[in-house]
Amino acid sequence: MSSTPKTTAKQPDDSLFLDTTLRPGEWDQYIGQNTIKKNLHILLTAAKQRNHPPEHILFYGPPGLGKTTLAHLVAKELRTQMKTTSGPAIEKVGDLASILTNLSPGDILFIDEIHRLNKTIEEILYPAMESGSLDIIIGKGPSARTIQLELPPFTLIAATTRIAMISSPLRSRFSGGIHKLEFYSDEEIQQIVERSAGILGVTIHPQGAQEIARRSRYTPRTANYFLKRVRDYAQVHNTELSKESVDQALELLGVDKMGLTTADREILETIIHKFGGGPVGLNTIASSLSEEETTIEEFNEPYLMQIGFIDRTPRGRTVTELGYKHLGLTPPIL
Repeated sequence: MSSTPKTTAKQPDDSLFLDTTLRPGEWDQYIGQNTIKKNLHILLTAAKQRNHPPEHILFYGPPGLGKTTLAHLVAKELRTQMKTTSGPAIEKVGDLASILTNLSPGDILFIDEIHRLNKTIEEILYPAMESGSLDIIIGKGPSARTIQLELPPFTLIAATTRIAMISSPLRSRFSGGIHKLEFYSDEEIQQIVERSAGILGVTIHPQGAQEIARRSRYTPRTANYFLKRVRDYAQVHNTELSKESVDQALELLGVDKMGLTTADREILETIIHKFGGGPVGLNTIASSLSEEETTIEEFNEPYLMQIGFIDRTPRGRTVTELGYKHLGLTPPIL
């Protein structure tokens, strides 16, 4: 007679959208980024006391650290609506004009991946951010004329993973603050995993949560992804969310003790076995693996560099002594 699975979960109402379900809805539920939260508290409190929308805010940092969540929390704190779009979605000036003119006083406009905004549209955004007006040119040639539309007071919150691609004029208009989101500590990630497990209605052992945190690349989104996959594994195998089941589930996903995926290890092995440990250029690595350069540069390489497994030199990428040892290999004697 089989026992009832320990992972039988009550399903949230919006269980089909688990990423939204796991997103913190209150400030005290948002773990980490304490300096940013303190600065935002001062900005928002002062704006509410003046009965005026807060100034424009820019969040930047790697994917999955909580930029969108912070924007939602700001909107909730101000008790106002938030209209959401992204840089690539705004293709024409008319798209931006439609979005801005449909805002109500005090609304928040959230633009994700703002670094991908068309430069022509970006220039139209300047007066909207500075003076609350929208300048639109009607017609062409000598008969062209400019119409100025007054916009309701609003706050623009933008997010980007590549702040260097945002022009200086646009960056300078985020007078409410430009905030860099930092990677999380293992302890903070463990708290996030335990909170998410509670929302999903499953019980996870502290050692299991700690193991997920250790492999999550210091990123909450990755930790929540691992938690959902480990929950599935435990449910199918009728077992608890213990350290052992976490180990087994993540091993099945190809994630090792340091959080390296199969793709990460292939990059290290390619540099070592095909190119003598480096240095070797990014395009050569990408061609050897039949992978896109941007995928390696933006997804794999930052973490490998952060944990000290790869060095980026003027001549190319090299695998460090730590990288060799992680793969169980002996580094070359220089």
